[in-house]
Amino acid sequence: MSTAPELPIRTERLILRVAVDDDVAAVHGYRADPEVCRYLPFSPQSLDDVRAKMAIWRANLAVDPDSDPDADWAITLLAEHDGVVVGDVMLRLRGGSKRSIAEIGYVFDPAHGGKGLATEAARAMVDLGFDHFGCHRVYAHLDPRNTASARVCQRLGMTQEAHLRRDWWDSRTDEFTDSAVYGLLREDRDAGALGG
Repeated sequence: MSTAPELPIRTERLILRVAVDDDVAAVHGYRADPEVCRYLPFSPQSLDDVRAKMAIWRANLAVDPDSDPDADWAITLLAEHDGVVVGDVMLRLRGGSKRSIAEIGYVFDPAHGGKGLATEAARAMVDLGFDHFGCHRVYAHLDPRNTASARVCQRLGMTQEAHLRRDWWDSRTDEFTDSAVYGLLREDRDAGALGG
């Protein structure tokens, strides 16, 4: 297990960095959009919701990931492209099991869609899971109706491992919905499964 990574993380086109107070409006711009949140596990967020969420993100970074190996620990970073916040990405280390399993998540502004930025940011988080934290497995849990998110997983070389029927209660619509699990093992990534 390693400590928190050195930040920011730079990719070919992105800077993945800690959220600051000045980012609230930009993050609110996409996290308040009902279409963006349609298949996500949260409702559109108010400015206060975003401020509170960003405070949690920063607080998590102040915690030593090794302080409680049985607890989950998450790092959430903003993705900045050409000086503009275009989304946020998350890597959650799962507690127990030698902390060798991590979940990725991502939310991006549709105004910047179609450029591969979500894939580039998610790939950086997958690499962080495997290369920095020493994970043996990275996975994503999503609503299968979120085809854009599923395409990101596929471009990352992930395999759809499960389609669970009506296993997620959506309190916004008062119904059970399906969920899908995509996963990537270290040996698959190291053997070249990571897509382009």
